[in-house]
Amino acid sequence: MSINLNAMKQYKSVDLRATVATASPKELISMLVDGALMAMAKAKGAIERKDISTRTEQLNKANDIILGLKDFLDHDKGGEVASNLDALYDYMVRTLMQANRSNDAVKVQEVMNLMLQIKSGWNAMEVPV
Repeated sequence: MSINLNAMKQYKSVDLRATVATASPKELISMLVDGALMAMAKAKGAIERKDISTRTEQLNKANDIILGLKDFLDHDKGGEVASNLDALYDYMVRTLMQANRSNDAVKVQEVMNLMLQIKSGWNAMEVPV
């Protein structure tokens, strides 16, 4: 059975790499946003289970993704919107660090709500191909 699990993990890894390689910039951002949301949801579950290791791992993963999103910002073309997102991403990272220190699912949910708003706006945008 472990052989099947390893094969499935390898297949998923190859599939993800193929998806990333062929994704548009808009799709890549969407994937990062979804990854951050998934990591935060897992962290919230870990907080409820009092699983400190998983909580820390998932919140660190969410922070890494948010910092990656921050790196994608184009301040020259994005102007005020990019500046506002930059400040919001900084706030999100700080809030998740506080949530990790205080084991606070409410703070995690606050950042999830902010990320869901970003996702909604991003999905509604039409990006030229």
